[in-house]
Amino acid sequence: MRRSFKYRLYPAKAQARALETLLDGAHDLYNAALEQRRDAWRGHGRSVGYLDQAAELKEARDADARLCLLNYSACQDVLRRLHKAFDAFFRRVKKGEAPGYPRFRARDRYDSITFPSHGDGVRLGKRLYIQSVGDVKVKLHRPVEGRPKTVTLKREAGKWYAIFSCDDVPARNYPLATGEVGIDMGLESFATLSTGEKVENARWYRKTEKRLAEAQRKLTSEQKKSKRRRKAKARLARLHAKAANQRSDFQHKLAKRIVSENKLIAVEDLKPSEMVSDARRGMAKSIHDAAWAAFLAILGAKAEEAARRFVRVPAAGTSSTCFNCGEYRKKELCERTHSCPCGLMLDRDLHASLNILRLGRSLRDSA
Repeated sequence: MRRSFKYRLYPAKAQARALETLLDGAHDLYNAALEQRRDAWRGHGRSVGYLDQAAELKEARDADARLCLLNYSACQDVLRRLHKAFDAFFRRVKKGEAPGYPRFRARDRYDSITFPSHGDGVRLGKRLYIQSVGDVKVKLHRPVEGRPKTVTLKREAGKWYAIFSCDDVPARNYPLATGEVGIDMGLESFATLSTGEKVENARWYRKTEKRLAEAQRKLTSEQKKSKRRRKAKARLARLHAKAANQRSDFQHKLAKRIVSENKLIAVEDLKPSEMVSDARRGMAKSIHDAAWAAFLAILGAKAEEAARRFVRVPAAGTSSTCFNCGEYRKKELCERTHSCPCGLMLDRDLHASLNILRLGRSLRDSA
């Protein structure tokens, strides 16, 4: 099993400057490689790929002292990152989607360097050795499991992190579970379980929205390239990071509890991106804040790790089809109670979760 482990780094001031230098070199290499591809196509109708650019990498490193500081394999990874961006671009073109040509990265929007092989340029001991930086203090709040393969250094809101992607990670021991649950995702409650439990929607972004707006106004009012603007920008980034971290912590803990208690987990096959495009402005922001797609991805990964059955069922009709008699009646969003002539009266979200569980069981049995 492959998993990632993320740890906080505490570089000294000189080490932080060295890390920034490495990041700047990787950023400039990415933009230069993108410019070369663009100009070759515009000027000569010639396509430049990863192998072409990798063959010129040694020459580019000789011309730029900062690239010599950055590990050679890490430079190759920068070129592979750009290659993946172009692969995704051509895939969208073939599918007829909005293509989104790869863009040049601003210096403050290029935030990570990946070392493709642990031991080549980066090595973990009591501290984390990084080529051209030295031994950096790392907070190992939990042990690194398995065999480290790649190491990514990432800057987030002014802080540095090391992310180890490891192979052969032993599976966690989850308790024996006998329960089965259907989960209806929502905005009034983040999730309603078929057991009758309602999980409160914490609305992390909404709680921070006023402070974010103040920080954004402060950033806008400051003169460009000034020291005060840099401080205002850093404060805004910290607020966004805090909301994101709170949301992630909440979702991981909830997912772990659900997986520990249930052998079958049935959820709606939601398409949040489509829901956002169809929603009113206020609802779209709330859908983004709930981050259903991220939660379902976490839940699915933990269910796979624990050898639980994770089933996605079609979302259509789960609220409108009576769980008792099967009669279909479309409901408006304002209708919060399911009331059917057959006599069944339930909370709308609880009723939907029961339908989701029934569909999940039928799909499991037919598989």
